[in-house]
Amino acid sequence: MGTAGKLGIDRAGAYVLGIDLGGTKILAAVVDEDGRIVARAKNATRPDLGPDGVIERIVSTIQTAVKTADVTDSDVVAIGIGAPAPVNPNTGVLYAAPNLPGWDRVELGPRLHERMGIPVVVDNDVNVGTLGEYVLGAGQGAGDMVGIFVGTGVGGGIIIDGQLRRGFRYSAGELGHMIMVPHGPLCGCGKRGCLEALASRTAIEREVRAAMATGRKSVVGDLLATSKKNRLTSGTIRKALDHDDALMKEVLAQAQFYLGLLVANVVNLLDPEMFVFGGGVVEALGNDFLQPIREVAVANFKQALDGEKVRIVPAELGDDAGVLGAAILASRQAFKRPTAAS
Repeated sequence: MGTAGKLGIDRAGAYVLGIDLGGTKILAAVVDEDGRIVARAKNATRPDLGPDGVIERIVSTIQTAVKTADVTDSDVVAIGIGAPAPVNPNTGVLYAAPNLPGWDRVELGPRLHERMGIPVVVDNDVNVGTLGEYVLGAGQGAGDMVGIFVGTGVGGGIIIDGQLRRGFRYSAGELGHMIMVPHGPLCGCGKRGCLEALASRTAIEREVRAAMATGRKSVVGDLLATSKKNRLTSGTIRKALDHDDALMKEVLAQAQFYLGLLVANVVNLLDPEMFVFGGGVVEALGNDFLQPIREVAVANFKQALDGEKVRIVPAELGDDAGVLGAAILASRQAFKRPTAAS
């Protein structure tokens, strides 16, 4: 028996596979008992191929990662997957994946188990990323933690008393779809006034473009023309701020205000000790992005005492949060240890 490191792997020389399944790419990592990535592989998702084709591409990505790690198939004892959809983690079934057209009630876990012959566990990708940060990243040592990921959309994950909170319908943590402004901007989910429609990169781009269309001056137009990209990236937001662009600062401040209100609402409901912010916008802008969020949040805590002790920190794992969180799920499935993945 091994020493059961951070991932709780009890078999010496054993590894787990973590997979981050996205709408555009598949990331796979072979991970050892201490949470170290020993090999990686990447492949395009190709959702146009349908579930059958994508599953074959997942298998191919797994095989490449294992070969790169120079380990045998028998050394890999379990597979964990984070998927961009509501997931029943008990059955491994995906429901209505918005970035994977035609994926509804797809038995991803059982089908991969049939192909690979080892335990497979599947969960929502933001839950998985939150778990990765909790065990191996910025959340280490916390009891209660909330993950908030700001990118194209806004996703969230909740850990209470060390346990990942999924909800009885496996839909807990949808922080991006909490209604912040009734009858507000239309969200991609079809409802109005969601946080995602107010504070995501997509929302920031919408507001900047709308203001420019009315004649507001901004360096964003020149930056987009230079980059030859049709959409506002997190890097472009960073460059606009570096140019001290007034419009970008104004729009970003609005997004930060709503994110601060979100944190305050979650604190007033659950009183967690830590919030970990990740996603492309946070990675591009760094800790400076979080300070206005902290200020708005603390100002709106119902319980003001020790409000400054609620930690609001940037994520540490970047793109690795998904594969590492998936690896943690895989190890707990294989060795049946009660953790935040249970």
